[in-house]
Amino acid sequence: MTAYAIAHLQDAAPHPEIAEYVERLPATFAAHGGRFLVHFAQHEVKEGVWPGSVVVLAFPGIAEARAWWDSPAYQEIAPLRSRHIEGDIILVEGVPEGYDPAASARAMRDAIPPA
Repeated sequence: MTAYAIAHLQDAAPHPEIAEYVERLPATFAAHGGRFLVHFAQHEVKEGVWPGSVVVLAFPGIAEARAWWDSPAYQEIAPLRSRHIEGDIILVEGVPEGYDPAASARAMRDAIPPA
């Protein structure tokens, strides 16, 4: 099942270390089957506040996403970003093939205590 690394990064001033991070990043995730889905794209906020930018990477599964994050190659370059850009980064599994949201809704309704 596909898994994703999603980063919500705050805007930062240009810096040579950030450029180096961006240059070296693809080699770290490609080794784990990862690829960019969203990078340096404009986004449109429909609700709430979402300053900064969004990066989304796809991996074949959560094990590959974790292996990328924990890899010596990624951990070596991560400070190039974290010294200059604050943000939140999560790893999350996608839904399985044939996912039925109606079943999730039924489970939610079943969990509601009777009035």
